[in-house]
Amino acid sequence: MLRAFYIGRFQPYHFGHHAVITRIAEEVDELVIGIGSAQKSHEATDPFTAGERVLMLYNALEHLPIRHYVVPIEDVRYNSIWVHHVASRTPRFDVVYSNNPLVIQLFREAGFCVKESPLYVRERYSGTEIRRRMIAGEKWEHLVPKPVAEVIKSFDGVVRLKNVSTSDSDFSL
Repeated sequence: MLRAFYIGRFQPYHFGHHAVITRIAEEVDELVIGIGSAQKSHEATDPFTAGERVLMLYNALEHLPIRHYVVPIEDVRYNSIWVHHVASRTPRFDVVYSNNPLVIQLFREAGFCVKESPLYVRERYSGTEIRRRMIAGEKWEHLVPKPVAEVIKSFDGVVRLKNVSTSDSDFSL
């Protein structure tokens, strides 16, 4: 049985992530999905909590045809121990999928087999672009699976993002 690991911040989970995960699922028997920077929320680049992101993935992947585990993983400030930190918080895995050069380097140095993630349309499907659209009041729902949009709307995530993306210097009297 082959179990893979894939990590992302999922701020928010979008169709680019979905395409990568669906493709990985075709190659392995089980998939461990790490929610990176799990301690971060209520910030312009990280507006959603780990629990909200778990719910996004749970709902979006409900019909994924393989067993999968979604595990929040907090950041550590020491890259040399990061892989051990990840491994101590997840089920055992055999292969890592990533396109992040640092993630690839760290896992390879730790002796893991690493494969580059399947590519997707990065310029269209990016959390940065989706958050920008949310703040600007532009359409964004078509860039995420419907269950993800529903989760975000359930806790007024767009309002939160707009609020945490402004500062008191944005207002004049």
